Amino acid sequence: MPRFAANLTLLFTELPYMERFAAAKAAGFDGVEVLYPYDCPVQEMRDRLVMNGLAFVLMNAPMPNYTGAAQGFAAIPGGEARFRRDFTRMLRYADVLKPTRIHLMAGVAEGAAAFDAFVANLKWACKQAPKRAFTIEPLNTIDNPGYYLDTFELAAEVLDAVGAPNLGLQFDTYHAQRITGDALACWAAHGARASHVQIGNAPERHEPGPGPIDFAALFARLDAGGYKGWVSAEYLPRSTTMAGLGWLPR
Repeated sequence: MPRFAANLTLLFTELPYMERFAAAKAAGFDGVEVLYPYDCPVQEMRDRLVMNGLAFVLMNAPMPNYTGAAQGFAAIPGGEARFRRDFTRMLRYADVLKPTRIHLMAGVAEGAAAFDAFVANLKWACKQAPKRAFTIEPLNTIDNPGYYLDTFELAAEVLDAVGAPNLGLQFDTYHAQRITGDALACWAAHGARASHVQIGNAPERHEPGPGPIDFAALFARLDAGGYKGWVSAEYLPRSTTMAGLGWLPR
């Protein structure tokens, strides 16, 4: 059975943020991820992780853009200096929180120049921090209009072009279902590249349950294929987080 983590940005939001760590542990999770852990005292977050015996499995980079611009800019031509500056700032948080993976976001872009910029920035990042593990994630353009990394085939091309051992695919069932219409078939085609998995149902991005994705079959495939990474619950609970956790003990 996979190792499960809770996304504290989306789950347990009925609690104050710092109380979510203990709640995740009490609910049966062994790890947590936070999309943007930049607004809270970083040492206090680290203390909560240690106190509750939780692994910190993922954070996003770069830091959020509070001016309303699109998230991420690793694939934006001409943005190399900004990417490197924000990457260096992000590493200061990572040095304290010690995430298992860091998701490097592509941003809104298109065309060959975007591909070249994305590959160059990823190569630089992987070389700059060789002891860190990074991911890239295809996002559906229904929710993320114009996002550059919008297919798993493109992600495979980028991973091959970068060729870094510390860069892998971040596979999100919700996005896979929205992009391809069949998350399990998408896993069969691309799961071998995955170093981090996130789960959410479609089309509303709720917890595992009735819907088009057979999560029991997915978890069985992860085990059969020897997947060793984390599986993070990254979804919007239908009601409270605890009321929707019936899938976890099953």
